[in-house]
Amino acid sequence: MKDAAPATAASDGAAKGGSRSSGGSGGKGGSGATGSPDAGNTSRTAEGQDRKSQQKRGSGSSGGGKSRSGKGSSRPGSRSGAGRGAQRRRQAGQSKGRPGRRPAAGRTAQRGGEQRDRMRTSIETSAGGLVVSGLAEAVADDGSVDLSRVYVALIGRLDRRGRLLWSMPKGHVEPGEAHDSTAEREVWEETGIHGEVIAELGVIDYWFISDGTRIHKTVHHHLLRYVDGDLNDEDPEVTEVTWFPASTLVERLAYADERKLARRAHDLLPELAKAEKDAGRATPR
Repeated sequence: MKDAAPATAASDGAAKGGSRSSGGSGGKGGSGATGSPDAGNTSRTAEGQDRKSQQKRGSGSSGGGKSRSGKGSSRPGSRSGAGRGAQRRRQAGQSKGRPGRRPAAGRTAQRGGEQRDRMRTSIETSAGGLVVSGLAEAVADDGSVDLSRVYVALIGRLDRRGRLLWSMPKGHVEPGEAHDSTAEREVWEETGIHGEVIAELGVIDYWFISDGTRIHKTVHHHLLRYVDGDLNDEDPEVTEVTWFPASTLVERLAYADERKLARRAHDLLPELAKAEKDAGRATPR
């Protein structure tokens, strides 16, 4: 029985030594396998291998093991100098309200506006009108007026598409020249007809561009009584000259503003025709 006690003590010692070894990596007196120096070395080696494998996995995800340099790091919140700096600059630009790059359409529109602002502007004044024939002869015995018997002279010009567009004769007012005198002169130059102004018809104005200049043109129109002359198209700017019945005047004219004047002429011509007959005038033949 006495021999059993030392064995028990040795077992207790082995148990105590094994307890320390299992809790650490290098117990000092353990005789069991768990407390041996080789076991401690094995544990440290395993821990080292774990750390190496973790580093390898980290270097594979960070691109070449350079995660500390901030280049190519895929970790959230990693300190990437270029990315963070660019982000701070973008945020600073947004906070300061710096305008972004204008779209190309905006820049084109702005350039077009600047070109219009720099474009020279010119103001021109012209005069012309309708020369009419057969006023007195259009009045019937009962006092009615047949406008199909009143004739007006129009000029025709070819446009860029080759269409013949009919309009009223007109031209520039010379310095010191009265508007009615200009009307008489221009009607004669463009139609070959001498006329005498008997009434004002109306004024129109419009804008157009010629040779890089914006032109604002005002035209004073008149009604003229036929005096003499024959139609001709000797003016190089005129393609054709023709008499049309006053009843078809509106549908013949190519431009809307002149068609408005033609409607006004329809209102004026009956009274003018009666005045011509009452005055005993007749259209020269």
